[in-house]
Amino acid sequence: MAFPKIGNLAPDFTLLDQHGVAVKLKDFRGAKNVLLYFYPKAMTPGCTVQACGLRDVKAALAKLDTVVLAVSPDPVKRLLKFAERDALSFTLLSDEDHAVADKYGVWGLKKFMGREFMGILRTSFLINKDGRLVHVMDKVQTKTHHDDVLAILQEMA
Repeated sequence: MAFPKIGNLAPDFTLLDQHGVAVKLKDFRGAKNVLLYFYPKAMTPGCTVQACGLRDVKAALAKLDTVVLAVSPDPVKRLLKFAERDALSFTLLSDEDHAVADKYGVWGLKKFMGREFMGILRTSFLINKDGRLVHVMDKVQTKTHHDDVLAILQEMA
């Protein structure tokens, strides 16, 4: 499956956050830019580095009118534990059936230690205030993701 097209409205969804509250993508339309990022599994080393990097640039993201929505196939309970453990200051969303990941073309075949399996392909989408997809980052580096996102947002501003 392919990514949604840049310039099109980002595919809408409703998912439960780490507190079990329904979050709708369309509710941010007209108000905020959205960094929608998909990550494989809460509380794993790479995902923790990526999340903590974004946590640490929260003020810079806020100045750029941007909120972070992080999506994984983890259950709500695990997301809450992840948020509390690492003092994450943004919304974590549970996509247990990977329906939203499918919509965004980020559920696919992965290889790890000679084993093949289906999972989340680490990818980020920048969505502008109009709800349109403006950038796709499909070669995400966990250690520099936050800096890469800020650079793209500053170019957009």
